[in-house]
Amino acid sequence: MARLLTRRAFVVGAPLALTACSAEPIWAPDDAVQAARYSSGGPSALTLFTVKNTGSGNGAHTSLLVDASERVLFDPAGSFKANRVPERNDVLFGFSPAVETAYRSFHARTEFFLVIQKITVPPAVAEQALQLVKANGAVPKANCTRATSTIISQLSGFETIGTTWFPNNLSDAFANIPGVTTSELRELD
Repeated sequence: MARLLTRRAFVVGAPLALTACSAEPIWAPDDAVQAARYSSGGPSALTLFTVKNTGSGNGAHTSLLVDASERVLFDPAGSFKANRVPERNDVLFGFSPAVETAYRSFHARTEFFLVIQKITVPPAVAEQALQLVKANGAVPKANCTRATSTIISQLSGFETIGTTWFPNNLSDAFANIPGVTTSELRELD
């Protein structure tokens, strides 16, 4: 009888456990994405955002702003939502400077601060990053840094970045790339 109950628990519980490992896909309509598209016209760049706990300094979230032929934010398993910023599987389109300011402020508050690391890259590298984030698919919760580090490690000039689950590890490795500038944003609600 105990074996039967164990088997039933597995049969019922396994699919529930597996759904916790998946991410819910979001796919904005083509017209919304097209209308929102934004290009800065500036140099191609990558900006790594790391949200850190104010008290401990531990990393809590990672995202990547890609400034290529269009400017998008890869916000894996993120919670930022804004009107006129359509999403397709963790890629936020129309990431203008005003939207970026809102995103930064959304994360910087009493309990958390934001580390902003930016690097100018060749256009081909930015385009490769753009294609990789668009092709990545929705990311399960607690996988933001793993997904972001996997993408960055595939880029030319970023081969020393390993895949990691920990935001601080990725931030530290990114800081070692020549040309990266780092700043912090702290706000009090």
